[in-house]
Amino acid sequence: MSNTTYSPTAVDAEHTVDRNDRLVIGASSVGAVFEWYDFYLYGSLASYITTHFFSGVNETTGYIFALLAFAAGFAVRPFGALVFGRLGDLWGRKNTFLVTMLLMGLSTFAVGLLPSYAQIGVAAPAILILMRLVQGLALGGEYGGAATYVAEHAPHGKRGFYTSWIQTTATLGLFLSLAVILATRLGMGEDTFKEWGWRIPFLVSILLLMVSMWIRLKLQESPAFQRMKEEGRGTTQPLKESFARWGNLKIVVLALVGLTAGQAVVWYTGQFYALFFLEKMLKVDGALTNTLVAVALLIGTPFFVLFGWLSDRIGRKRIILAGCLLAALTYFPLFKALTWAANPDLARAAASSPVTVIADPADCSVQFDPVGKTVFNRSCDIAKSYLAKAGVTYQNQAAPAGAGAQVKVGDQVIASFPGQTLPKAEFNARKTAWEKNMGAILAAAGYPAKADPAKVNKLGVVAILTLLVIYVTMVYGPIAAMLVELFPTRIRYTSMSLPYHIGNGWFGGFLPTTAFAMVAATGDIYYGLWYPVVVAAITFVIGALFIRETKDVDIHD
Repeated sequence: MSNTTYSPTAVDAEHTVDRNDRLVIGASSVGAVFEWYDFYLYGSLASYITTHFFSGVNETTGYIFALLAFAAGFAVRPFGALVFGRLGDLWGRKNTFLVTMLLMGLSTFAVGLLPSYAQIGVAAPAILILMRLVQGLALGGEYGGAATYVAEHAPHGKRGFYTSWIQTTATLGLFLSLAVILATRLGMGEDTFKEWGWRIPFLVSILLLMVSMWIRLKLQESPAFQRMKEEGRGTTQPLKESFARWGNLKIVVLALVGLTAGQAVVWYTGQFYALFFLEKMLKVDGALTNTLVAVALLIGTPFFVLFGWLSDRIGRKRIILAGCLLAALTYFPLFKALTWAANPDLARAAASSPVTVIADPADCSVQFDPVGKTVFNRSCDIAKSYLAKAGVTYQNQAAPAGAGAQVKVGDQVIASFPGQTLPKAEFNARKTAWEKNMGAILAAAGYPAKADPAKVNKLGVVAILTLLVIYVTMVYGPIAAMLVELFPTRIRYTSMSLPYHIGNGWFGGFLPTTAFAMVAATGDIYYGLWYPVVVAAITFVIGALFIRETKDVDIHD
């Protein structure tokens, strides 16, 4: 990192506030909103994706597969950062993020036209994952370009404020995707939406693509990049300078572990995992879930700009790390409070009649079938499969070796049955009867099949979700400015993009999948929270010890 702090120079003449600033911020932000809209449609519609593209496997596996396909787009984001970051440092900021936008929009439109598993078999999920990979590569190049472009136009002392508008785009994109989904659902009804209407939000993206491309074509190249090229100070090897030289690589690693990893898990927990938790774990109606999350996002979004502005005054580091610390300390109580607010019947049942699976650990499998051929027919698997599908949290208790599994609901004990030796027809009939009996017992103990909309404390849910979003704004609002300030102009696009996208693509993007798999493996609906809590805590410690403040660094080198 450069030790140069800002002092007035001739550069200021090129970096004062003028009427073009609104176009720079607006065009960069509108394009990014569109790209995030495209990217998050998939996550918001994961349940429908499961039904139409992963119907060849059991329900729990299908949902994990759908989340994995969602995560696939995140997995390739660092590679997109390398490819497009290099192009951005060689070719220019504007041209690069025009290409990324085009790739993003076309791949999203294609998902809306893709035949289902029932129509073309395994080709459907294969093509779907390919489209997700294209989206991820494109998004890997988008963020670094937009953030760098805006920061290089910003006057000194306002980089946090200017780039915070870019930070609102991910939330606004998610909000827009939820709004379009909700409008489509309400307009055509839930049954039609489930059958084919879920495709409409993907198809609508082609109109947004055309508008966004038209706006971005009006932009000029970044003045810092233009001046660097005119003065012959550019690089011909941005990858080598960024990652093969220890001085810069050390900053890349610290930026990842001490900033973006924690920022990412707080971001995805507050906005995406909260949505999954409400709909999948707490069984809140999908339309109501989307509405409550959208309201919280609407309330919380201005805080991105507030914390970006504040970071220009008190520094980026302390705001980002404070958000990580608050998240690590409060996630467990907040999500438990969310359960009481969103599905009080479930919370009361879990408190008064806790469920325990008593089984020989050797009789139990992880409830994940990657090829869709495994039959969960052992007594423990039969019990856990049903409880996972029903969204019932449970504890595990070891039984003696060879003992059959039992499910304890409050004081009542229900024996499962071994199905390994039963003929398929007999096994299916016995399993159906056992699940019907288990469902009746759970219902008698107060466990609801779904959250009762009339009992959802909507104000309480929105308040908790809004607090989670405010944590997001603390860690995310100042991050773009800080990453830009860590690296020199000639390799800035490449250097900042990689730690950002490893953090957000891997640590954050895999969070819903990892957390849900942790819940499925343990039966504890809160167990998945350990993942973001531990990562956020590590980032707080590393960031506090090894990351220095950057707000006064002169980036026009």
